[in-house]
Amino acid sequence: MPKTYADLMQKFDDLGIKVSTIRHAPVFTVAEAQDLRGQVPGAHTKNLFLKDKKDNFFLVTVDEEAQVDLKTIHTRIGASSRVSFGKPEKLMEYLGLVPGSVSVLGVINDEEHQVKVVLDEALMHNEIINAHPLSNDATTSIGRHDLLRFLASTGHEPLILKIDESNPT
Repeated sequence: MPKTYADLMQKFDDLGIKVSTIRHAPVFTVAEAQDLRGQVPGAHTKNLFLKDKKDNFFLVTVDEEAQVDLKTIHTRIGASSRVSFGKPEKLMEYLGLVPGSVSVLGVINDEEHQVKVVLDEALMHNEIINAHPLSNDATTSIGRHDLLRFLASTGHEPLILKIDESNPT
């Protein structure tokens, strides 16, 4: 059974991590989520649940405006082949999430460490990072260093790589 919002908040409390969460109508796309800007400061994320031909799974988290080249990303993230989107069944099995709610915070459910986490280095220049707290009807704001501490507590040491093709630096 996947962890709940309450479980996630308890994990943050146990780690001494302060977050803030706002509830809103469910959003399924970055465009829909952008209607909320102004209410929630910080960087807003886009998440890609990917797999290679050897069934290695990756969760790539970038800024919502990032451009990701799916034809070449495999060379950066250590995939064995070109990648495709992971199936909804695997998304639920590994991260306890449904399409439209994909979030870096879903790794709380990946107790077997089946998913490699990749964070875009440009995203990590932001002090505050926003992500869905396991469902797409809320947004949780977490500090950059606290996000890394949370990931480490779940056994996920993220790769921090240049993924955004629109950012030349």
